[in-house]
Amino acid sequence: MTLLKSVTATILIALSTCAYATLNLEQQSAKERGIVLFKQYKTAEPELRIAAEAGDAEAQFFLAEEIRQEKQYITNEAYKWYEAAANQGDLYSMIRIGRTNNDLCTTMKNCPTGKKEPKEWLAEATKIAKDKSDHGDAEALYIMYELTAERDWLEKSALAGDAIAQYRMAIGDRQGEGYILPWKRQEAVEHWFLLSAKAGNPKAMMQLFGIYREKNELEQARYWVEKAALKGYEAGVYNYGYFLAVDPEALGFTEDKVKGYALISLLKELNGGGSIQTDIEETLPQIAEKMTPTQIQEAEEFAAKWKDTHPPLSFFPEKIGF
Repeated sequence: MTLLKSVTATILIALSTCAYATLNLEQQSAKERGIVLFKQYKTAEPELRIAAEAGDAEAQFFLAEEIRQEKQYITNEAYKWYEAAANQGDLYSMIRIGRTNNDLCTTMKNCPTGKKEPKEWLAEATKIAKDKSDHGDAEALYIMYELTAERDWLEKSALAGDAIAQYRMAIGDRQGEGYILPWKRQEAVEHWFLLSAKAGNPKAMMQLFGIYREKNELEQARYWVEKAALKGYEAGVYNYGYFLAVDPEALGFTEDKVKGYALISLLKELNGGGSIQTDIEETLPQIAEKMTPTQIQEAEEFAAKWKDTHPPLSFFPEKIGF
């Protein structure tokens, strides 16, 4: 390939991956609300549809995911939105379409069809991701791992700083993957969880919380459970609230029933899925019976202020799940 053709090809790839629609304020706000609701396992379709119909590729991907998850297979409409996003260079949509042969629709014999075969979308995703990964793009390196299932790509992505890749390296090392001396394995697990947590991954923060609690390193355990709560991660918020109000001595916290009750009460909002509501229904009355009406009111005020000044609550699902 000549230099001119090479440069032209690179520019075209860059343009294809940046062809996202420009949204007006209303559409952007709807997209952001939709993604928040999606990550809370709530119905996000009406909000996402506003931005998806305006041409935003990320909203189109999440809308397709919402429809697929609701129906438990790739429907014609889900495929339409995946394809729309893929045509704009969305690699996650290309992967979803490329994996159609593994979808329930194959068993049902009603998989949608488009302008390209699944293998063609995978080939295109690989081409784009490989080009970006050659330039050190951490997310593209991770996508190469998703496309190939080769651990070398995962490690390259983790070394380049991708928090999800770092988290998966830790999980893989814990499960016995990789060539690590047995007595070095736990050290490797903690190393990757720590990098991922420092990069902002609240799931890694909660893993560190568990590790440090087990090792009785309570200062570190307190630090990471609070950090996860500050991110809005439901597991972090619940555990932080629980150990403040119910069992503060276990972590060396100063008891704070008002704050603990407030934090756990916030989680009632996450009623779209998951098992958190069972824990809330059991724990809140346990705390409330030892509080005065004034303290309950203070907790309600604290919860309202926390909600206004912190990120939205989230289960933090991965784009392409485990």
